[in-house]
Amino acid sequence: MRRSTIFAMATAALLLGGTPVYLASSANAATACATAWSATTVYVGGNSASQNGHNYTAKWWTQNESPATHSGQWDVWADNGVCGGTTTPPTTAPTTTPPTTPPTTAPTTPPTTPPTSSPVTGIPKHALIGYLHASFANGSGYLRMSDVPADWDIINLAFGEPTSATSGDIRFTLCPATECPGVETEAQFIAAIKAKRAAGKKVLLSIGGANGQVQLTTTAARDTFVSSVSAIVDKYGLDGVDVDFEGHSLSLNTGDTDFKNPTTPVIVNLISALRSLKARYGAGFVLTMAPETFFVQLGYQYYGSGPWGGQDPRAGSYLPVIYAVRDFLTILHVQDYNSGSIMGLDNQYHSMGGADFHIAMTDMLLAGFPVAGNTANAFPALREDQVAFGAPSSVSAGNGYVAPAAVQQAVGCLVSGANCGGYTVRSGTNPNFRGLMTWSINWDKFYSWEFQNQNGKFVKALP
Repeated sequence: MRRSTIFAMATAALLLGGTPVYLASSANAATACATAWSATTVYVGGNSASQNGHNYTAKWWTQNESPATHSGQWDVWADNGVCGGTTTPPTTAPTTTPPTTPPTTAPTTPPTTPPTSSPVTGIPKHALIGYLHASFANGSGYLRMSDVPADWDIINLAFGEPTSATSGDIRFTLCPATECPGVETEAQFIAAIKAKRAAGKKVLLSIGGANGQVQLTTTAARDTFVSSVSAIVDKYGLDGVDVDFEGHSLSLNTGDTDFKNPTTPVIVNLISALRSLKARYGAGFVLTMAPETFFVQLGYQYYGSGPWGGQDPRAGSYLPVIYAVRDFLTILHVQDYNSGSIMGLDNQYHSMGGADFHIAMTDMLLAGFPVAGNTANAFPALREDQVAFGAPSSVSAGNGYVAPAAVQQAVGCLVSGANCGGYTVRSGTNPNFRGLMTWSINWDKFYSWEFQNQNGKFVKALP
């Protein structure tokens, strides 16, 4: 999530015939400028745009990512050098489609679910989860903790952010009064959290967000992360943490190809830090995660930089973290928004805009899937009660908003197997499916509580 509109993560580089196909090169600068880059256009691999006198080529999916600031080896634009001439912005989005080559092998039977511990008690069978803009306004208006309606079962405080990307030192402060008129005092905020918890709600610190890059590159940063997060949890009397690492927080080093045995420091140190927090707080510790599809479901096709290199090393990079903490992970609610098209277990691409995307993306977590198409290396299914999905609460909250009817169709399909459209659910029926997450509670209030009153009530009414 981000404070304005969350950018869409890029889709990994295409591999054809076992040989890497590089979609762009920084050499051979063009003499004429391509059409000017537009923030409202979705670019896919091979599309060109110009900005500030340079031509750029998109390496994979991108949206709202400025070429001048998002180019380089690990990002979504290749700088083709200085160009000349003038251009005008495009009036329509390019029609280029994403790659269609499926994994070499499709899953046959769902991988065996690994043993997990008992779920945290006190969370309803079907829960409504939302993010509260506690440290900033975001254009939707400030909402006091005491004014959050009782419908919200888990409230994620957005955001705890690091002092620097690699420090591991997480800080959280209430929104300043200059930005958020009417903000409560810290004492009132803490008292309201205590009241929410007394009423059976869970309040978590959400760490990261689009602006809070967290890279635990060293064991010192890991230890600082644990101590600083613990200090916030203790100060405000919280139930646990939500991991919302985005952007470049997680990526896999070249050669780190086994999600069950990761070697990349930022991955290994995060796993260790989460285990330390669990050990500190015990059975009642609530751990949720809100990765983007790029970091999870894209792992069905691509994992890290790939066997030949050249892919985005962030592809599927949440998988080793989820796998390592699956025994105490409370809920995984992937952000089914601001996403490019992602291949599902039917080896078809699914795009935002209806129930189908939520069904296909969530089914992957409930059924499990081969990583990078390798059936000998399968990411195992999570428990039903560990899985929810995230949807924008309104058109202002993020790309991928769909009307309540489509959200409810997706939930109904996943729970009972009915009204699934053209998609065949591999995970079967999931009566213990946990529920819905949304970005955000503030935006939902701004739009007259549509998500809470329609989607929330639908989920809570499930048997």
